[in-house]
Amino acid sequence: MLSVNLFILLLIHTCKGQSKDMDSSKSVTAMVGENVILPCHLEPPKDASQMTVEWGRPDLKPRFVFVNLDGHEYSADQNEAYKGRSSIIPDNLKNGDISLRLSAVRHSDNGKYRCYLPKLKKENFVNLVVGSASSPDISLAGLDESNNGVMLDCSSAGWFPEPEVLWMHEEEIIISAGPTEKIEGPDGLYTISSRVTVEKRHNNNITCRVQQRDINQTRETSIYVQDGFFVPRSNCSISVTFSVILGLILLLGVAAFIWKRRQTETSMKKRNDEVNEKKQQLRREEEEYVAKKKSDLEVQLRKRNQDQRIIDQQIEALMKMSEELKEQKKQLTDQRQEAVKIVEENDRKLKAIDDEVTNQSENKMEKKAQGYLKLKEIITESNERLNERKKDHQHVELITQKLMEKTSQEVKKLKEIKQEIENHVVEIEKQLKEMVTCDFTAETEMNYLGCFFTSCE
Repeated sequence: MLSVNLFILLLIHTCKGQSKDMDSSKSVTAMVGENVILPCHLEPPKDASQMTVEWGRPDLKPRFVFVNLDGHEYSADQNEAYKGRSSIIPDNLKNGDISLRLSAVRHSDNGKYRCYLPKLKKENFVNLVVGSASSPDISLAGLDESNNGVMLDCSSAGWFPEPEVLWMHEEEIIISAGPTEKIEGPDGLYTISSRVTVEKRHNNNITCRVQQRDINQTRETSIYVQDGFFVPRSNCSISVTFSVILGLILLLGVAAFIWKRRQTETSMKKRNDEVNEKKQQLRREEEEYVAKKKSDLEVQLRKRNQDQRIIDQQIEALMKMSEELKEQKKQLTDQRQEAVKIVEENDRKLKAIDDEVTNQSENKMEKKAQGYLKLKEIITESNERLNERKKDHQHVELITQKLMEKTSQEVKKLKEIKQEIENHVVEIEKQLKEMVTCDFTAETEMNYLGCFFTSCE
């Protein structure tokens, strides 16, 4: 958990960057299902094997597509849609090539990608356009009796980006047609249709071409309109017969169009249901992630508060011990000073005894002198014991002083640790407060992870 917090703090510090010494923004195109390389190079080339490389999409929640942390893949905060599909070629990092490789691209991969190196504060953007195409269908739509022409419909579904429709004769002469109709489905794919009226020519081979220049994709279908479909104005009986035939063809065409339209609507409904299911699944995953994150932070907060209480108890015990040591030292000092006074008093008594014994004559007070000598011996032994006791007191005082200094150092260290824990508690409480704000916002925006991670922006 500590490594995750450190990484989150790293990302908070590196939410902004510059684009110097990196190749300029590019646009890359690919078709659905293909593998693609999003280029990103250091200029001039330098070894990036031990650098942190972040690939992301600002429009995603979470935004991380791939993260290479100090030479190792970091997937804890990676967007689920890119797990197992994104990578960086390790051998290329030494040459400053930090390009992203995406496999089996999807329409949902469309977007602007950000290549970022926190250490160098360099960034680069790459636009990825994932396209798709399908062949068009041509059907007869009816007659245009005003100019003896035949109306043709051309439709094609499943295009991205939005394509254009061209009608042409066999010689690739463009035919003027009506406005193109388009329908954008819930999955972002376009269904287009166009109608044109063609007149009888020496060659009635008509082509409907659907093309998208951005992804360099072209699909076309041709139809040959037989001469019998073009009704001569001079022969009314033939015109009636042809009208009947054309009416039947038109009915069949309308039936086919309705059937295909229903198929398209069914397909769109199915895709819409799949998209809604995916959104619900992502919502559940986001809620589970935020709940787990919040639970982890609350566990950390409780543990840190408990650590604070333990440290406060230790500091209190050490302070109490320090006071007891101070009192003990004072008592030892008083006892040592008292012993010194007793020794000094005994020395004065010994001197007085010596003086008195010296002045005594052998004949007068021999017995009294012997008593004095015995008393001197007793006082001398007492002084020796007091001197030993004074030395012991000095030794204990020295040990007590060292214990007091050691206790003071330990109290200082514990206070520093306590300050670090208090700072960590403040940070955890800040994150929990941000998550509470995210929960409130998510009731309307339905975006938990985005609210949490974009707090570093």
